Amino acid sequence: MSLLVGIGQRARRGFGRIVPEPFVIAVGLTTLVLLAALGAGVPPSEVLRAWSGGGGLWALLTFTMQMCVMLVLGTALATAPAVQRGIAASIGWVRSPRQLVAATAFIAIGLALLNWSLGLIGGAVVAREAGRLARARGFRLHYPLLCAAGYSGLMTWHGGFSGSAPLKVTTAADLAEVLGADLGAAVGVMGLEQTVLGPLNLLVSGGLLLLGPLVFMAMTPADDPDATTAPGSSAPAAGREAPPRGAIERIERSSVFNLLLALPLCAALAMVLAEGGLWRLSFNTVNLALFALALLLHGRPSRFLAACDEGARSCGGVIIQFPLYAGVMGVMTAAGLSAALAGAFAQVGPGAFEGLAFLSAGLLNLFVPSGGGQWAVQGPILMRGAIDSGVDPARVVMAMAYGDQWTNMLQPFWALPLLAITKVKARDIIGYAAVWMAIGGLWIVGGLLLTAG
Repeated sequence: MSLLVGIGQRARRGFGRIVPEPFVIAVGLTTLVLLAALGAGVPPSEVLRAWSGGGGLWALLTFTMQMCVMLVLGTALATAPAVQRGIAASIGWVRSPRQLVAATAFIAIGLALLNWSLGLIGGAVVAREAGRLARARGFRLHYPLLCAAGYSGLMTWHGGFSGSAPLKVTTAADLAEVLGADLGAAVGVMGLEQTVLGPLNLLVSGGLLLLGPLVFMAMTPADDPDATTAPGSSAPAAGREAPPRGAIERIERSSVFNLLLALPLCAALAMVLAEGGLWRLSFNTVNLALFALALLLHGRPSRFLAACDEGARSCGGVIIQFPLYAGVMGVMTAAGLSAALAGAFAQVGPGAFEGLAFLSAGLLNLFVPSGGGQWAVQGPILMRGAIDSGVDPARVVMAMAYGDQWTNMLQPFWALPLLAITKVKARDIIGYAAVWMAIGGLWIVGGLLLTAG
């Protein structure tokens, strides 16, 4: 136990001195890729066109909007009173700092396997509430460790029901969109029973769900000399609402309007699931479910909209930085850098293909921190390699998904909403996250090797 405590504290202090803020990283990566493209002999005008055109900065606007909607609705759901009561009950039993950190990690990872935005926002909310509980009970605990535990689900999300790559192979249209008609037909549609609910992922993601709490508990000293407490909440305290002033306010507070929208949303969701089944989930299907649940659990339009406003405030970093990463993706694609990077890993025999797909995805995720964007860049190369090497494409999809989620612990882009909610800096949590990444990465590689045919 003391070994990981020491490693966690050294990693925290070491990374805290060298890790810049996410926007600085995005600008640095943009500069690096632009220079690399110029160094590869691409004319400056072509580099600028690839970066600033429709295939660059603005290539992922639809996907960005889907992610923002998911983030807003995930926030609304995670902050619904019933969910908040569930969060309080889920950590209220703890009797020690280690139990509190372990419970935070377990909840964050479990929520992320259900939905990435629910895991991110729910994990952040759990970490914030756990920090308040620690302060109330007098635990000497480094608050950023709780926040890192709340972020731990972003290393498991791509193996869950909102994983971009697994969801993008469930229909022929989505396959053809990314892979092209011929390669898409050769690969074939893959249902979630082959990917998310396949034997490989049940072992890998199920193991991470159990391993994460143990790792974070092992990094928690019984009495932390660098103990810090959670900041006070900026959210308005819950209380009795003032009586409505007039008929319009009475109408605005009526739960009838939430029901009027929630009922057709539920009907549409049921129709989509009946037609395609659980194995054909998509981003829009997940957003349908989040929309309906958030409306029902908040009850009143005013409460639902207030919760959505809180989620929208967390979207700023995503909206500003996502185009930068789309630009990186566009330049890497146009200059052949991503093909060269991923293709170098793909030129191996079947025995090492899955492991190197995992590693290449982890490396590429540092430049393109988007599961959907990464699938667009790397998916055609890996699927062609899988077909040529005789490797099961479904396993390669999951290997890529694991690599994409793995280095989220070093790439702070998706931590932006959590940082906004918990009021910590990226440099405060990334050392702990790096330890979780190292140990979790060993488990993932072990799972790939253990289940190899």
